[in-house]
Amino acid sequence: MAGDGMSMDKRQMKMRLGRDSIREIREMGPIAAGRFLLKWLVLGGIVGMLTGSAAALFLAALDRATDARLSHPWLLLFLPLGGAVVSYLYGKIGGDSSKGNNLILDQIHGGEGRVPLRMAPLVLFGTVVTHLFGGSVGREGTAVQMGGSLAEGLGTVVRLNAADRRLILMCGIASGFGAVFGTPLAGAMFGMEVLAIGLLRSEGLVPCLIASLVGDIVTRAWGIQHHLYQVSEVPAITGPVMLKVAVASVAFGLAGLLFSESTRWLKALYTKLIPYAPLKSFVGGLVIIALVYIGGTRDYLGLGLPLIEEAFKGDAPTFAFLWKSLYTSLSLGAGFQGGEVTPLFVIGSTLGSTLAGLLQVSVPFLAALGFVAVFSGAANTPIACFIMGVELFGAGFLPYLFIACAVSYLFSGHTGIYLSQRIGTAKTTGIDIPENSTLSFVRQKKR
Repeated sequence: MAGDGMSMDKRQMKMRLGRDSIREIREMGPIAAGRFLLKWLVLGGIVGMLTGSAAALFLAALDRATDARLSHPWLLLFLPLGGAVVSYLYGKIGGDSSKGNNLILDQIHGGEGRVPLRMAPLVLFGTVVTHLFGGSVGREGTAVQMGGSLAEGLGTVVRLNAADRRLILMCGIASGFGAVFGTPLAGAMFGMEVLAIGLLRSEGLVPCLIASLVGDIVTRAWGIQHHLYQVSEVPAITGPVMLKVAVASVAFGLAGLLFSESTRWLKALYTKLIPYAPLKSFVGGLVIIALVYIGGTRDYLGLGLPLIEEAFKGDAPTFAFLWKSLYTSLSLGAGFQGGEVTPLFVIGSTLGSTLAGLLQVSVPFLAALGFVAVFSGAANTPIACFIMGVELFGAGFLPYLFIACAVSYLFSGHTGIYLSQRIGTAKTTGIDIPENSTLSFVRQKKR
């Protein structure tokens, strides 16, 4: 009996302790949430201010470089030398900076080393030089790398633990993306979605949103204006139109796959033939110059924003998407600094413009869908691209954007522009992919 009484007391004590623990968790929930919000209002806000200011400086310098190149066509002749100098600097003082966006993804996933602070000025200088002399690259990679580098620097100063360091690097990605494109909601989602296919790092939602919103606000406060693309007519939602959008989106996904694979193949080919990076970039510059004079056009140099304008008007050349893909793959393959996203916007919008005539749909409508869908497939970020499309083109595109981003994402396969991106879940069933594999690992396995 005494033993039974003692057992009863123990059970009652455990139950009481359990109730007390649950009560403590309930009471601590709002308190912990408040502390978390306050901390990341400060940290995310600082990352946003730093990245937004850096993005404003970068975008202003990029405009100056582009204007100079257009005013002085002879600057193209210095592309080989400019590429060689930038590659030499990266080899001499860059360290791991040459890994670019993949370095930041690796660090978030727990890789060894750090994101060096010198990455920010190096990538800014390298990208501006590339655009000044006519390399066909984008700008997102530069903004993301600056954001990641500055975020890492801040995290080191305030001595963040490993978990918070991962969050602040995600904030750097989000703020860089949101600031450079003027799409803060897409930037926040991109910071969470780009890490792994099929998974979202939801703990980064509030920090990434804060950093991206502040980054965009600060960039605009410095006087930077983002270009807006107007699409006045959106077709009514009908079965035939949705089917046509789905068909076009298959092509968008394949275009993203083609770009990713051709860029990777050219990088490997250049490195195999010319292991010394400065010489590789020098020869790559000569190839671009030869292509310009053989093709008789400079339309595919730089960002290619005029091609997007032509695509929305229906005036883009039929195979502009292939030419832009070739120019950009050659530039990145040779080691020129810059991003992939804006060229992907060009590829997508011009491909949409070409397909519009074949599918008998509105040209601006399909150009807008291609604008985001090819990026969705190449970056494996359908939700971020869907949100970006809504921010850029309006809520009237909602169902069509969802179809375009989802189908393109599916048909781009397990490849992409970020080799350190993990595969959280496969895009389709029946595929045997080791858990937590990177795209780089999957690609090597296919060989």
